[in-house]
Amino acid sequence: MVSKSSIIAGILVIGLLIQLPIHAQTPEWINYTSGSHVNAIAEEGNYLWVGGEGGLTRMDRYTGEMTCYNSANSGLPGNGILSITIDKNNIKWVGTVGGLVRFDGKNWTVFNTDNSDVPQNPVHVVTIDKDNIKWIGTFGLTSFDGKDWSSYHSANSGLPDNDIRAITVDKDNIKWIGTSKGFVRFDGTDWTVYNIDNSGLPHNLVHAIAIDKNNIKWIGTSAGLARFDEKNWTVYNSTNSGLHNNFVHKIAIDKNNITWIGTPAGLGRFDGTSWTFYNDRNSGLPHNDILAITADSDNVMWIGAYEGELARFDGRGWMVYNTGNSVLPNNRVQAIAIDENNIKWIGTYRGALARFDGRGWSFYNTGNSGLPHNSVSSITIDKGNMMWIGTGGGGLARFDGTNWTVYHTRNSGLPNNSVSSIAIDKENVTWIGTTAGGLARFDGSSWTVYDTENSGLPNNRIGAVAVDNNNIMWIGTYGGLARFDGRSWTVYNSGNSGLPNNIVWSITTDEDNIKWIGTREGGLARFDGTDWSVYDQDSSGFPGLRVRTIAIDESDIKWIGTFNGLVRFDGINWTVYNTDNSGLPGNYVLSIAIDKNKTKWIGSDFGLGLFNESGAVSIDEETREDVERFALRQNYPNPFNPSTQVTYSLPEQAHVRLTVCNVLGRRVALLVDEIRPPGLHHATFNATGLAGGLYICRLEAAGHTESRVMMYLK
Repeated sequence: MVSKSSIIAGILVIGLLIQLPIHAQTPEWINYTSGSHVNAIAEEGNYLWVGGEGGLTRMDRYTGEMTCYNSANSGLPGNGILSITIDKNNIKWVGTVGGLVRFDGKNWTVFNTDNSDVPQNPVHVVTIDKDNIKWIGTFGLTSFDGKDWSSYHSANSGLPDNDIRAITVDKDNIKWIGTSKGFVRFDGTDWTVYNIDNSGLPHNLVHAIAIDKNNIKWIGTSAGLARFDEKNWTVYNSTNSGLHNNFVHKIAIDKNNITWIGTPAGLGRFDGTSWTFYNDRNSGLPHNDILAITADSDNVMWIGAYEGELARFDGRGWMVYNTGNSVLPNNRVQAIAIDENNIKWIGTYRGALARFDGRGWSFYNTGNSGLPHNSVSSITIDKGNMMWIGTGGGGLARFDGTNWTVYHTRNSGLPNNSVSSIAIDKENVTWIGTTAGGLARFDGSSWTVYDTENSGLPNNRIGAVAVDNNNIMWIGTYGGLARFDGRSWTVYNSGNSGLPNNIVWSITTDEDNIKWIGTREGGLARFDGTDWSVYDQDSSGFPGLRVRTIAIDESDIKWIGTFNGLVRFDGINWTVYNTDNSGLPGNYVLSIAIDKNKTKWIGSDFGLGLFNESGAVSIDEETREDVERFALRQNYPNPFNPSTQVTYSLPEQAHVRLTVCNVLGRRVALLVDEIRPPGLHHATFNATGLAGGLYICRLEAAGHTESRVMMYLK
């Protein structure tokens, strides 16, 4: 076994508490989100509006102060933001996975397939023309003048395909549309389609369009960048230019008419002659996969990346901002466990493991701890309060709060390094399900592996492992459900039982030892040892067929995570919570845990949701007191280089003065000096140009004064 101390994690990982604005919070729901995936950026005066998988954020581009909007504290229909544009009246139009959203600064209006002519709810792109008409790209093209809708698709127009990827309007109010089958020009009457057969377009799949000051069109495709002056075509690719990757996601034109190109390999700059390419090795770019680019009115570039947060580049230096409302490392929350001290452990996809104690966050990854892989697929806590963490490729980790022990195929009996599920039986033995190697049993010394060749296991791909009240193992596989009492195997499948589907994703046992089984395509099954009952969209109030996770509360109410929302079932009545009717961050519910305060912790594809039916989510008594008083939080990260985020809370409106001084008392920065509303606020301190060492951040508001020490490491 490999042991590694977590001393490094204790030094480098600093806790931070972030809550939502108290004047806007939906009391039953709270969302925690990450700013690690930025899809869209738009400028409005001194502010940027930034959207990604964690909701919508308004950020002061000079101070870094942020206001975060998500499905729990606003009218957003979920946290998945795909596009943002702002009209001449400063109204924000936001394309989301749940429809088109209009936000005037106070009121939210959602347009979706149920209440409008939007043809499909995921709105990939929104553009506004010279007449203030909105053009919306989904599965088809739609225009909206504020009253009437017009829809264009391949059956009633010259569109070659309904998959709309990009829309741009030129100086003559002509619309240019990117589709999966070509580049389209629409003047309001006539349609012209350019494709690989009739033009110089290098590929029919068009991801991005930008128009420069000379009315030249720049088109991003899957086979390079095209320049089109409506007569001649020029194609730039990785063979004939400085473009490092031919898959062009995004294009922007800055104030100097320079073209900026976003690819999966980094950011390109092209002035018409010379190329410069930026990536995470030669610049401050946080991630190479670029999804959004905007040049602001000061000609500063703002770049959004996949799993890379928001980056600012002024041509000289880089700054990176987390536009989420927490330091959750990734918005795809795959596993949640709660230990005996009510501390939450949150496993994310490619973002590692987070720990939340109600006041602050810590996170562990391959760089600062013994965690062997950053994709955490399962977490279980044994009788000794020991953490067992399954990863998506690094094996199994055991963590006692200080030391790490890693088990993998080379140093243990673990049959496969991709761990899908973990269960602890009544004898404190660990059972591990893998994605290709079957089931492993580990008693702390010896390993036993069960697979299709040496046991009754029907399939080596394990989806779930559970222990019932009699210490019998139940194993969900991709070939049915298996029961193992330590000696004999019994297999249930769709051919010999009432199991509705052979791919079993989740298993839970209730207080009466009844098994609740979630399947990939057959809905939810109930099995009492003799009889089966199946719940799906045809036979009950169940919203779909895919059940990813199941949790049971102390009142024996079942909480079921599906790909269509969260479901509550009391044995008679079904209640479905989704992004349309609740503060659920995303409809793909991947994990559920219930804490001692009866709060449900819900992991989704768009962040972490907290829900309490009593009407008020209880995180921690001390935390709640904190947000109800003037408070300056510890900056994050700390130590930092070169920028850090400062968070403070106000119980009432007040004039705020937030300053940073060196250890001699000389002020080096004035972060805030204005009246601010009640709630949680953020400001960014950038120490570029200052000496490394200690700095004092000081909050003054309504007679309250508080200071924090920050460490700048150069």
